[in-house]
Amino acid sequence: MEDLFPTEYYLSQNFPNPFKEKTVIKYCLPEEIKVKLEIFNSKEEKIKTLIHEIKEPGTYQVEFKPNGITDGIYLYQLTAGNFVITKEMKLIK
Repeated sequence: MEDLFPTEYYLSQNFPNPFKEKTVIKYCLPEEIKVKLEIFNSKEEKIKTLIHEIKEPGTYQVEFKPNGITDGIYLYQLTAGNFVITKEMKLIK
């Protein structure tokens, strides 16, 4: 059972990875805070913002569909206050 009220920030590895049509990204927040979840290409150019809003404490998941982008390595980054974490995902078409 997942915690209803996480005690720390957390960003999971997307699943599935590698992916084709869609992937899911999960993250946890221990407090109410402004959150950004962004996708970057391998040149670290932002290609999409999935979340940019204030969220309550809890566990969340976001589905990403790579419409209009080519296969390759992409980065996804969670920013919540001073907490920043980046992970890598692979798109195969």
